[in-house]
Amino acid sequence: MTADRALLERALERGEEEGGPIEFKERLSREVHLVDGRMESLAAQLRHRVLSGDGEATYVVGVTDDGHIAGIHPTDFSESMDVLSLLAEEAGAHIEDVETWGVGGEDESGLVGVATIREGAILDTDDSHIVVGTAGHVDHGKSTLVGTLVTGQADDGQGSTRSYLDVQPHEVERGLSADLSYAVYGFDDAGPVRMDNPHRKSDRARVVEEADRLVSFVDTVGHEPWLRTTIRGLVGQKLDYGLLTVAADDGPTKTTREHLGILLATELPTMVAITKTDVVSEDRVHEVERAVERLLRDVEETPLRIERHGVATAAEEIGDVVPILKTSAVAGTGLDDLDDLFERLPKTNGGDGDFRMYIDRTYSVTGVGAVASGTVNSGTVEAGDDLLLGPMPDGTFREVEVRSIEMHYHRVDRAEAGRIVGIALKGVAEREIERGMVLLPADADPTPVREFEAEVVVLNHPTRIGTGYEPVVHLETISEAAVFRPEGGHLLPGDRGTASVEFKFRPYLIEEGQRFVFREGRSKGVGTVIGVDE
Repeated sequence: MTADRALLERALERGEEEGGPIEFKERLSREVHLVDGRMESLAAQLRHRVLSGDGEATYVVGVTDDGHIAGIHPTDFSESMDVLSLLAEEAGAHIEDVETWGVGGEDESGLVGVATIREGAILDTDDSHIVVGTAGHVDHGKSTLVGTLVTGQADDGQGSTRSYLDVQPHEVERGLSADLSYAVYGFDDAGPVRMDNPHRKSDRARVVEEADRLVSFVDTVGHEPWLRTTIRGLVGQKLDYGLLTVAADDGPTKTTREHLGILLATELPTMVAITKTDVVSEDRVHEVERAVERLLRDVEETPLRIERHGVATAAEEIGDVVPILKTSAVAGTGLDDLDDLFERLPKTNGGDGDFRMYIDRTYSVTGVGAVASGTVNSGTVEAGDDLLLGPMPDGTFREVEVRSIEMHYHRVDRAEAGRIVGIALKGVAEREIERGMVLLPADADPTPVREFEAEVVVLNHPTRIGTGYEPVVHLETISEAAVFRPEGGHLLPGDRGTASVEFKFRPYLIEEGQRFVFREGRSKGVGTVIGVDE
């Protein structure tokens, strides 16, 4: 703790020298600091700190007025951050970042935190925002292409720009993605707004804050053993568009066809980027381009070469056609056209109605607590809202409160349909939240579902699907083993029919009209919920 104590002492000296951009608080509480008169006074004080620091102030919580490191209980620290957020909002500012560390002996049960307060209201997310899911065979350049797009930096030919996505150290070391990763860039009147240093969370937040239009990427996994994760990304993320990559030095593969089938089965408007055009001859590029066109025609899709018909036509007709363009993350080929295309593409997943978000991943943040991450399916949610979380394994729903919301590390006051966000929740522990659960308004009356009726299409199976068939069903962010009971007793490859589907282990929130993918080994199919058994 010696270095931290020295840091705090230097911060105190700096605050006094510069007239007060740093404030020390042992604890903030609703009962004491948000009462009439007191709140206005503290907000005015915070405003003064921000102005004294040229638009930025630092609040150190868990430290006495004289700089003594006290440390406070995590629950008290969490409440202090809630109060500080409300004071910042009152002062026309927002909390941009919070760093914490433990104090209090061997167990370090107390917390000290440094919150950075920045001038300006929290971002209003009304602006246009599309979400694009990437797919394609392993080593076909999905992550590299996205990394180059969001930074404007050329790749070194070894996939260096893929490290700019939200990837884990072991993924970087092996050069293989094993989970979904995320990236963002945007546009303003002057053109693309890209990240300067993607490894810095604040740089991602800057893009969200500055751009008038955002493009978020959900980068899936190309390695065949993780096909389940790819399906989760393409089915459960409320995507607007799909981007399928095909490497010019390899061409379409079995995995390419598999991923294309999933994109089309979920009725996602799709485009194809032929990557790595810098490492092969022009004749080879044309050969792969023709192979992609044949692949699309085989599944009754209409290919459209952007090189021939233009970006404007591709943006207008995508969905009825599949645009194809040639790219290189090393030479920069096709990147301007991709920028132009993403700037033009309209939002396709509006999501009117009450708030709903299926949870894709969870984590815990010191001083904040449980965070549920996912893509907002419909409606809007604001900080302070009361919500329902569930269903729990026993079918019940838990009352929770939205503590705060972040989008690509930028704190926002509300989130709307199509936004990829992390929602900090009060009233639940992170270990109690599971993928596939859903967040709903507090006044909702949800009914958990264990069994539902579906119209299904068997895309591939070595023999036939009979009663008792047990694939994994991918619906929204749900990935759960289920038992199929086809009407008539069985379904053959290529058959369309109805089936009763029952989750094996627990109930979920399921509604009519939801589409899903089911898979078991080399078998796969798609379906639509046509009735639920409550």
